[in-house]
Amino acid sequence: MTGNSDKAPPKDYSITGDAQNRVFGLFNAIAIIATTFGNGIIPEIQATVAAPVTGKMFRGLCLCYAVVVTTFFSVAISGYWAVGNQAQGTLLSNFMVDGAAVIPEWLLLITQLFTLLQLSAVGVVYLQPTNEVLEGLFSDAKQGQYAARNVAPRLASRTAAVALATTVAAMVPFFGDMNSLIGAFGFLPLDFAVPAVFYNVTFKPSKRGAVFWLNTAIAVVFSALAVIASVAAVRQIALDAKTYKLFANV
Repeated sequence: MTGNSDKAPPKDYSITGDAQNRVFGLFNAIAIIATTFGNGIIPEIQATVAAPVTGKMFRGLCLCYAVVVTTFFSVAISGYWAVGNQAQGTLLSNFMVDGAAVIPEWLLLITQLFTLLQLSAVGVVYLQPTNEVLEGLFSDAKQGQYAARNVAPRLASRTAAVALATTVAAMVPFFGDMNSLIGAFGFLPLDFAVPAVFYNVTFKPSKRGAVFWLNTAIAVVFSALAVIASVAAVRQIALDAKTYKLFANV
């Protein structure tokens, strides 16, 4: 709908930037993709909570990656067709041109509501370690989980954590850059290098076999990729910091 709107800006599909920026941009994109597909590690971890692990893990990962591939690739391909090389780092930004919506306002409202719903679900998952620490500090284990003594500090601590995270995100609006940094430092090693190393250490395949050297090659390649992508992410943050201001509306 955005691509056919008469309010949309002219579309240009050429690749912009010099060779250096393109190379660093490539590694930034790889790290962002790693962050996107790294969500699959959530059902993988959850599958280890109770037996049987193998079957549940395989089914959970298949479902997760099927949803991720279908949704994210469809959005990426259609978004590039609709906007071209002027595509913004956040989806909703592409629906606004000079402060005016290029799609029906009701559709924009629904998109914002679904975005809020998704962020709420993601926040619940990724803030669990923080919530556990806060509840350990402020809750009373001798009283019930739903006792007023525990519900009040739980509500206050979780609200404060979300408010703090939201404030920091608004202060430093480097959404794409932060995704790249998280993917480079976290998801690339965690999803690719670490499992290969753990497999070799745990099952000790023969060093004369293909499995050992394949895992070693995967670990080395993705470790190097993580280092290069980390440099690219930090470089991009440094470049964007020259133009962005605190609480900038980007």
